[in-house]
Amino acid sequence: MPDRQDDSRTAWHALPPDEALEKVDGNRDGLSDDEAKSRLERYGPNQLKQEEGRPWWRRLLEQFNNILMIILLVAAVASLALGHMLDALAIVGVVIIIALIGFIQEGKAEQALESIRNMLSPQASVLRGGKRQTIDAEKLVPGDIVMLESGDRVPADLRLLEAKRLRTEEAALTGESTPVDKQTDAVEEDAELGDRSAMVYASTIVVQGTAQGVVVETGTRTEIGRISEMLRGVEQLKTPLLQQLDRAGRVLAIFILAAAALTAAIGVVLHGEPISAMFMAAVGLAVAAIPEGLPAIVTITLALGVQVMAKRNAIIRRLPAVETLGSISTIFSDKTGTLTRNEMTAQAIWLPEGEFRLSGIGFAPEGKLHLAPENRESDEHGEEISLDDYPALAHFLKVGVLCNDAELAQEDERWTIHGDPTEGALVVAGAKGGFDTRELRDEHPRQDAIPFESERKYMATLNELEGKRLLVKGAPDRLLEMCHKVRGADGDSELDQQEWEDRIHDLSSRGLRVLALAEKEADDISGELSDEDAEQGLVLLGLVGLLDPPRVAAIEAVKQCLEAGIRPVMVTGDHGVTAKAIAEQLGFAHTDRALTGREVEEMSDEQLEECILEVDVFARAAPEHKLRLVKAMQAKGGICAMTGDGVNDGPALKRADVGVAMGIQGTEAAKEAAEMVLADDNFATIVGAIEEGRKVYDNIRKTVTFILPTNGGQGLAIMLAVLAGTMLPVTPLQALWVNMVVAVTLGLALAFEKAEDDIMQRQPRDPSAALLDLFLLWRVVFVSVLLLIGVFGMFSWILQVQGGSEELARSGAVNMLVMGSAAYLINSRFLVNSTLSLHGIFGSRPVWIAIGLVVLLQLGWTYIPFMQTVFGSAALSPIHWLVILAGSVVLYLVVELEKFILRKREGSDATHSGRHDEATTSAN
Repeated sequence: MPDRQDDSRTAWHALPPDEALEKVDGNRDGLSDDEAKSRLERYGPNQLKQEEGRPWWRRLLEQFNNILMIILLVAAVASLALGHMLDALAIVGVVIIIALIGFIQEGKAEQALESIRNMLSPQASVLRGGKRQTIDAEKLVPGDIVMLESGDRVPADLRLLEAKRLRTEEAALTGESTPVDKQTDAVEEDAELGDRSAMVYASTIVVQGTAQGVVVETGTRTEIGRISEMLRGVEQLKTPLLQQLDRAGRVLAIFILAAAALTAAIGVVLHGEPISAMFMAAVGLAVAAIPEGLPAIVTITLALGVQVMAKRNAIIRRLPAVETLGSISTIFSDKTGTLTRNEMTAQAIWLPEGEFRLSGIGFAPEGKLHLAPENRESDEHGEEISLDDYPALAHFLKVGVLCNDAELAQEDERWTIHGDPTEGALVVAGAKGGFDTRELRDEHPRQDAIPFESERKYMATLNELEGKRLLVKGAPDRLLEMCHKVRGADGDSELDQQEWEDRIHDLSSRGLRVLALAEKEADDISGELSDEDAEQGLVLLGLVGLLDPPRVAAIEAVKQCLEAGIRPVMVTGDHGVTAKAIAEQLGFAHTDRALTGREVEEMSDEQLEECILEVDVFARAAPEHKLRLVKAMQAKGGICAMTGDGVNDGPALKRADVGVAMGIQGTEAAKEAAEMVLADDNFATIVGAIEEGRKVYDNIRKTVTFILPTNGGQGLAIMLAVLAGTMLPVTPLQALWVNMVVAVTLGLALAFEKAEDDIMQRQPRDPSAALLDLFLLWRVVFVSVLLLIGVFGMFSWILQVQGGSEELARSGAVNMLVMGSAAYLINSRFLVNSTLSLHGIFGSRPVWIAIGLVVLLQLGWTYIPFMQTVFGSAALSPIHWLVILAGSVVLYLVVELEKFILRKREGSDATHSGRHDEATTSAN
């Protein structure tokens, strides 16, 4: 093998195919596994150099690029200038701690996103040792033989050996958006990159046709690697929710600064307090009121949600989808492989002689051929038969194997199909009839082919079969248009269109997908096979009914959707009767009518919008129809997800609120257009992701509603003290301590809260709704006032009733504030429904771990001499702790009473409508 580890570049496009193959020391059967492994070690993985991430120091500095953090740092500098060294150091210390939390969590988030990039790495279909197999694209080496088909992303630079109507989109490389025609003939050595028609390049997309090529360059030696272009990766962790929080932070900062300045001015003007003392009071108010830990906690909650979704096989490529998922009201889903198992099995064959049945389910070639029972609606099989007695059936099975690109293989004691599952069903049916696929294809070699495309709805091959014969397989309605006769055991006869349409309807009504097979003698066909050759003069052989059974998980997921106010809608290329039968088995709401793609085409946009809410099944639908369905649903105010796997699904996936690509069957083009990729191609995974999205948003709302009252209570206490001309119940240093312990303990607990039992019984939330609506703003103010009463009450009781010192009174006030916040944390588990139950109080381990930690921290703060010196605290007596505990319990019960009154006003069942859609939760 020649050494290519230098700077020279071979003009592969100028070499004939066989010469290029020889130059990379390859052959048309592909490399052996040992040779491929040797070359991988020599040339390295087929990867582009990854973009360098942000250095750690830049990520750390960016934590301070926040107006709330800047205010705190300015306050620290001002405190230092006024000689308050301890206060300044404490403020800086808290800022650094909060920044470290964000720094560490961002590092984890970037690692999680990198793992998602790896999960999205493309794959390639190759020949190794004459056998077709799918491998990770990064394992490709020069000399590998790669097969391409419509929708694939080219995994390396390939010199084409075979090409059938091949066109590629090279915008990623040349910027030219128009697809480029490809062929195998060599071109001039000095041809421009866009004119090298004998080459396909890494990262470009096949938009039409099929091809086979030899890998000539990998990794950084590819054209895309040479010019250092990178494929678009996963987006950064910056979502509309975080932008909304940033805006809220700026408004909050202005409000806090204005309140602090006004409070200080009143203290100086009305009460004659020293300016320096009032400045420190203003600093204390700002420090107390600013929720500096909130951005980090929200980021942690989002990152946790993404990681949980990835574990549940839903890979989020664009993080705003996490928020949008909670608003989904409609899921447009493909049928095959998503709602069903994607293990197509031939169940019935209908020839002019009558109907035959096949036993066995799945890809295992285990089953028999039978006559159909007299009662055709029965699922039973009739008398077992031998193919020797039915030559027309044997010929039908043979044509099904030959007009076919799928291969049956046994891997790890499990039978799988390499290729399209529908084609695989015909290969398995042939195997049940005793035909060996490889032997049959060697005996009747293929001379040419027209690959299946969704626009033409059929595939055709030219084979040596009793002379040259054109074999065609495709959609039955399309083939009936192309046929004029039907072939039976007694020869050809005129095609009775109505009779065969009735048979199609009969098979479809049983939930079977129907294909038709046809043929014609082709001795007069010369040159390249054309559509015109295939679309006239055909003779129908018969029909085959294929069963793709619904996934058990999908049936349950559909039920969950309907309970959650989400409409599942099937969009399939299958016959309408078949689609309706599967929809009924799955439990769809509206299965009385199926709208066909042709009917969709004939409708105006207004007409489609009128019926979009009443039809759950769209049959015979092409990818371009999906885009119209999405637009119609959005015009009616719906928020929709759309699944897709093909290159033509791209526009619909991009237009949908959440585009969902298939991770197994999906093309790279579909994955790039989507916000979410299903690693298991399962409809139930979409529903699981919606549940997780609802939970994430729920937990963020709970966290915001929990944290803000703690800051509000402190800020109000300091403001009230200054306005009244009394002593501050909490010093700036103590306010910083409260903020820090609440943020790193209690504040984090709700990020780990599990989804509530009724989260999938609520209606989808309005995506335009504010994070903090009037109800939650009321709750923040209400609890802030309760904490203010508790803090001032504790402070005044110790100072004035018991005659205790300032340090003791402030120690009681701070502990009342923290323990009251801990009690409110339990309230916050359910925003509206009661937590007065064992599950409500003790049902969350993270909540009680956080409470346990904060109790330990407060005991240390209260009794350790060093902490007493730094923070001005004093040791509390048991009676003080009893009063604090009683006050916390009272606060908890008052909030529960407020929730009870709210539920009574809204209805005893706490309905999920109006402004409380998102707030109403379950106590069970």
